[in-house]
Amino acid sequence: MRHTRSLRPGAALAAALIVTAAVTSGCGSDDPDGGGKKAARPNGESSPSSTSASDAPGESSARPSGSASGHRSPALPVSLTRQKPAWSPCPGPNAAQGTDTGSPSPLPGGVRWECATLKVPLDYSRPKGRTIGIAMIRAPEREGGGKRVGSLLFNFGGPGGSGVATLPAFAEDYEKLRGRYDLVSFDPRGVGRSEGVTCLSDKKLDSYFAADWTPDTAAEEKRLFSRQRAFAEGCEKKAGSLLPHLTTENTARDMDLMRRVLGDRKLHYFGISYGTELGGVYAHLYPRHVGRAVFDAVVDPSSTPEQGSLSQTGGFQLALDNFLKDCAERGEDCPVGEDPAEGKQRITDLLADLDAEPMPTDSGRKLTESLAESGISQALYAKDTWQLLSQGLEEALVDGDGTTLLLLADALNGRNQDGTYSTLQSSLTAISCADNRQRYDVQDIKTELPDFTEASPVFGPMSAWGLSSCHDWPVRGRWTAPPVRADGSDPILLVGTTGDPATPYAGTRAMKERLGEGVGVEVTYRGEGHGAYDSDNRCVRRLVDRYLLNGKVPGDGTACR
Repeated sequence: MRHTRSLRPGAALAAALIVTAAVTSGCGSDDPDGGGKKAARPNGESSPSSTSASDAPGESSARPSGSASGHRSPALPVSLTRQKPAWSPCPGPNAAQGTDTGSPSPLPGGVRWECATLKVPLDYSRPKGRTIGIAMIRAPEREGGGKRVGSLLFNFGGPGGSGVATLPAFAEDYEKLRGRYDLVSFDPRGVGRSEGVTCLSDKKLDSYFAADWTPDTAAEEKRLFSRQRAFAEGCEKKAGSLLPHLTTENTARDMDLMRRVLGDRKLHYFGISYGTELGGVYAHLYPRHVGRAVFDAVVDPSSTPEQGSLSQTGGFQLALDNFLKDCAERGEDCPVGEDPAEGKQRITDLLADLDAEPMPTDSGRKLTESLAESGISQALYAKDTWQLLSQGLEEALVDGDGTTLLLLADALNGRNQDGTYSTLQSSLTAISCADNRQRYDVQDIKTELPDFTEASPVFGPMSAWGLSSCHDWPVRGRWTAPPVRADGSDPILLVGTTGDPATPYAGTRAMKERLGEGVGVEVTYRGEGHGAYDSDNRCVRRLVDRYLLNGKVPGDGTACR
């Protein structure tokens, strides 16, 4: 089944890549210096120490602008707003975070990563009640890098990805930013070490992900919904008291408390994929607390779950088509042939064959249709992993061996090499169902199925049936679409990639419109993959770095190639 997700090849494949693309090129014809606008104001660089926010760090009287439902939350107690994180050396990631990333390597100069736990209210309407711990990680600002701006908070997407495990894997990419910032990330509530949600045992998750998610008969449809019901019941049994509170809105509130505890008057933020939705909700709640913010691989905040899933289905098909064209140019070396249309049909036929008879792998587990589709999807997140997709397809089509495609599927599903699972997909479902109010039954899905299949014969059927995820969820969803309007916010940089499979390019323009007049500044990367900054494109990297480090906003509509 498919959800909106941002996750990329795990460490077992490519150094724990969760948000990466890998096309190196220069700038497009548009001048990255051509905008001339400055952060916060058209005619002046914002000062890290100046603020229009309503509260300074540590004050307990400040209230957020309001919730998604229009209601204000009670003020937080001083015991939370004035807590001091006990930073200490980081342990290696645990199974819930994903062990394949390994322990964080020292930073340049031998500087060690530091970890701490932030106490936040479980329920912001009862801020003096039960608290939960939010796991944080930071790379301290590098000495001699220039005047300090503050902390730069990262969310790498999902929802469900562990920021504590992911940030160290990308430390090299962000080292320049450490010249003026502490680099900080966290496991959002319900993820990893922050009360991570688990719903099924590892053995049951193996069966769950390998199951038939494209039913052909009424009996198979019944079994699919029965599996979803068992998954939801498992979540309720293991994490029932948490489920109502695992919303994006509450995570945004956690981020604002984090801002205050870290000592920043404004939140400087780098959100990727789902992290852009989270950032948009934060900007809606706290528009005057927004500092320098970058949204990369932008989610469309205007779409319903079925619209978002259908758009994503088309995005993956576009990425597959681009892969097939690239593969065909290699001639005889392409495992699916020299005709892209023929290649698409061969992949469609492969999935149909696996639906009837799963394929053996070196591990002793079987590659099923659903696992193969997941493996293909995983490889399309970044052009760097197209080679792995070619290898996996050749093994499957020529040798009848599903090993590489299974390895790719395991990375997408959060399966560690030792057979345990991170909370990735369980957290993703819990957060998505806490957010989205829509619930889809058999008839709803059958109505949508033709559009999905037309969008992609490869990904469409599984994507459509994936809408069943929240059908029997025990908690009512928060909204029908996330509120992101942020009147009064400082400029937010929106970076969209034209070949992005998971967050199609149209989402960038939709986010810009929903943020409100004069907030979103659009930058286009004409390339492949999910996320532009980590594609190593020099133009994108330079634009974003100048904005975050110097406050210089590029011209709206700037493009990079």
